[in-house]
Amino acid sequence: MNFPAQQQPAPAPDRLGQGTAVEQSRAVAEVQAAIYVARQFPRDIGRARNSIHSACQSMALAGKAFYRFPRAGGAVEGSTIHLAKTLAQSWGNIQYGVTEMRRDDEYRQSEMQAWAWDVENNTRHVLTFIVPHAKFANRKVVQLEDLRDIYENNANNGARRLREAIFATIPDWFIEEAEDLCRQTLNKGDGKPLPERIEGAIQVFAGLGVSADRLEQKLGRKRDQWTGPDIAQLLITHKSIQRREIAVEDEFPQARITAAEIKSKAPAKNGNNTPPPDDDPWAGQEVRQPGSGK
Repeated sequence: MNFPAQQQPAPAPDRLGQGTAVEQSRAVAEVQAAIYVARQFPRDIGRARNSIHSACQSMALAGKAFYRFPRAGGAVEGSTIHLAKTLAQSWGNIQYGVTEMRRDDEYRQSEMQAWAWDVENNTRHVLTFIVPHAKFANRKVVQLEDLRDIYENNANNGARRLREAIFATIPDWFIEEAEDLCRQTLNKGDGKPLPERIEGAIQVFAGLGVSADRLEQKLGRKRDQWTGPDIAQLLITHKSIQRREIAVEDEFPQARITAAEIKSKAPAKNGNNTPPPDDDPWAGQEVRQPGSGK
């Protein structure tokens, strides 16, 4: 007579040490306490809007609220991690962070995690991702060897994922309102007249080797026709260049001279009436042709 095989019991977990048990209890208590406090002091929407209005009216935030970098022959623009953190602080009851969970030097990559937690609603957005120890430069992949370069590469990739996690926990209308306020601040500037702001932009880009003609080519109009939004766009581009998100050559390419322009600048031909140059050895001399008898 056959009997069914008995299911083997699952192996018992290893004994937890006292330190591990204490750490687990502390983590659970922290989560419970954070949720309790957040619900005792819920966010005030009106106060959050007043806070973000005050922050976005400052050039200190508006100047670094947007990024810009090239992709597929065009440009990609969006909000930076600086604006995301300010939104999280104004919205309230949000915790966020980035963690390097593991670094594998053999495979040249790091496993990282970015997260944002709405404590009041107890909703959490977590992103786990792999960051290769490499960067794309001069149309090829370059391996990173220096520890400082690896750290900065991980930090930059972590900041992008953290920005995404924070925006996933904040209402879209709140984000859009802050972006509009920052753009209005950039368009108005810091109170200086528009001609003075135009001259300041030209001087700033001159320090990067970009002439006023290249700026006019980029904006598609002469400097005396520039507007506040044009200066705002140049400011965003300048900040992106400083953060090494975009190269000067990519954003302000040198003007190409066409064949039509070369022909238009060439001296016109007047047939045989053009006098010979002074250095022509045959100038003013009659050349006899063979068999002509002359």
